[in-house]
Amino acid sequence: MATHDTSPSATRSALIVGGGIAGLAAALRLHQAGWRVRIIERAAQRRGGGYAVAFAGIGYDAAERMGVLPDLLDRHITPDALVYVKKDGTESFTVPGPTVRAMAGERNLNILRGDIEDVFYQNVCEHAEFTYGTTVERIEQDADGVRATLSDGTEATADLLIGADGLHSATRAQVFGPESDYRRDLRHMVGVFMLDHLPVGLAPGATASVTDTGRTLAVIDLGENGAAAFFGYRSDESDRELAEGPHTAIPRAYADMGWVAPQVLEQLATAKDVYFDTVSQMEVDGWSRGRVVLLGDAAWCVTLFAGYGSALAVGGADALGTALEEHPDDIAAALAAWEGRIRPEAERKQRLGRQVKGLYAPKDPFRLWLRDLPLRMASNPLMSRFLRRRLQIRG
Repeated sequence: MATHDTSPSATRSALIVGGGIAGLAAALRLHQAGWRVRIIERAAQRRGGGYAVAFAGIGYDAAERMGVLPDLLDRHITPDALVYVKKDGTESFTVPGPTVRAMAGERNLNILRGDIEDVFYQNVCEHAEFTYGTTVERIEQDADGVRATLSDGTEATADLLIGADGLHSATRAQVFGPESDYRRDLRHMVGVFMLDHLPVGLAPGATASVTDTGRTLAVIDLGENGAAAFFGYRSDESDRELAEGPHTAIPRAYADMGWVAPQVLEQLATAKDVYFDTVSQMEVDGWSRGRVVLLGDAAWCVTLFAGYGSALAVGGADALGTALEEHPDDIAAALAAWEGRIRPEAERKQRLGRQVKGLYAPKDPFRLWLRDLPLRMASNPLMSRFLRRRLQIRG
């Protein structure tokens, strides 16, 4: 293997596998730390869209330090009313928009995953090399560097390889072992896709949802960004459903859902870009092996139940860059320091995800009632005003 110059004055290089939020954030942060960066992405081109996420905490703070927060603020979607309906389509209760925004807090963005990716891409595209439609077939490393054999027949060498290739990480499988060694299945499936048009009967500007025993369907109006459909349901055969794909598994689970489900399923039948996956966490005992490190969902995957994946990916990327700056001549020490900082937060969010998983698709009517109780209270006009006032005072 070719050796790398390890003198303090040498420019270090990183190979990042995966061009999603974690990979792009890492590319920008390492560029800011003085590293040369190359991203290998298996998709033929950049993907957009995706569902809306809450972006707060260490991710918000990291974006501010990295200088991209103003760009993210420009993409912020103002959350409006949350409408909870019954299967027959009649309204159950509504949490008004001002209350929703007050509960979210000030340092909290509601933003599309694709918009987060685009902001980081726009800020790093002139400073990193991008290779699309390519995968890493083989990874070798020694004390001097890491070498990746690519699917196009070429080789790439670097001082550090970052596996930011998601829940089903090929990097993790190659270097750390099979996915089954680390995956904790939470026995739920999730599906998301962008709608061509808002279903008939839904009010513009709102997020409307219905929850039946073991399943939830939500339709989110994103204003100028269109509208998205969200499916979340319990499953004891998640691997089988994943193999069948969304166009088979989702209609089977929602065929008798009622409300706007028939309209949404009709659009699903012709949708080409559907996110569909198991809800699983990754419990990896150590996130680095030599000069290979995992980042984002490849390392931890807190799941949508915790609602913190995008923020943790950005916060983790920022912390990785900081650790590498603090230990410029010792990658092993940098990776150990980085993991010591991020692991407590990732494991805390994983525990939260396991604790609240029953809220998304309660398995019986009583648990559904318990889930909705605080939301019903927030929908009450008097309680809503009280909450807004208290939260504003605390803010």
